Amino acid sequence: MKAMASHTYGDPSRLRLVEIDRPSQGPGEVLVRVHAAGVDQGVWHLVAGLPYPIRPVSGLRRPKNPVPGLDLAGVVEAIGADVTAFAPGDEVFGTAAGTFAEYVVTPAAKLARKPGRLSFAEAASVPTSAYAALQAARDKAKVKDGDRVLVIGAGGGVGSYAVQVARAFGAEVTGVTRTAKLDLVRSLGATHVVDHTRTDVTTEGRRYDVVLDCGGHTPLLRLRRVLEPRGTLVLVGSEVGGRWLGGTDRALRAMLLSPFVRQRLGTLLSTDRPADLEQLRAMLDDGRVTPALDRTFPLEQAAEAIRYLREGQVRGKVALTL
Repeated sequence: MKAMASHTYGDPSRLRLVEIDRPSQGPGEVLVRVHAAGVDQGVWHLVAGLPYPIRPVSGLRRPKNPVPGLDLAGVVEAIGADVTAFAPGDEVFGTAAGTFAEYVVTPAAKLARKPGRLSFAEAASVPTSAYAALQAARDKAKVKDGDRVLVIGAGGGVGSYAVQVARAFGAEVTGVTRTAKLDLVRSLGATHVVDHTRTDVTTEGRRYDVVLDCGGHTPLLRLRRVLEPRGTLVLVGSEVGGRWLGGTDRALRAMLLSPFVRQRLGTLLSTDRPADLEQLRAMLDDGRVTPALDRTFPLEQAAEAIRYLREGQVRGKVALTL
């Protein structure tokens, strides 16, 4: 089968289109013919091998899996023993290791039936980013009806889902993004939008019950200014480079400070939970959540897709098509 792969860490340009053996499913696993693969910041971290603390998991000197990619949408090709939820021909979406390939094997628990209203590319743009948005809003922030929620980075991958999930929970959402993405954030359901290139939302004097910081690296002191005295801050992403910390220093400071202040300050390490994928599928089915798919790239242009994402211009999500 065809796949994009690199046996060394570094710039995405190291990825090459190669021929490798097609995997075989084992008990409890599903072989999926990939029609689309999602591209998110996590993919860049796996390709670059940065920051260094991820390498005990991804591979100390070189990638354990030379094929990157975490999210997929496709058609079930074959099932292993004990798999009863799916059959060959079913359209599915979910997560796997090495989705930048024509075929991938993954546990059945990491898949769900693809919502019929979505294309394969739209469905592939959901799992990792939407997991983070759902778990940040529901589990960490406990967003409820009537909450005032500020989403920073609302026009990006996680942020575009965070706006919609918070709205689905009944919150009044203010989205912070750049000028070119203001219309997108409005269309996703934000009641108010703030152009961060013109306005510093932390100086406006308005306070929020919840702040979901899905992008940038605003200092904790400034974020606490916009929180209610017992409000909740969840740091979902922080892309500032750096070989060792990569932005995680702010999250560490938040966790150390939180026990000593009334505000709840925390961070999120999202996981792919079967129940959450089913909840997201239900929200996608009934239209409460809709993927904001900026554009697609063919598989062989995976490096270009990752670079486009890293430039920060993406309105929502990008995906590879096969």
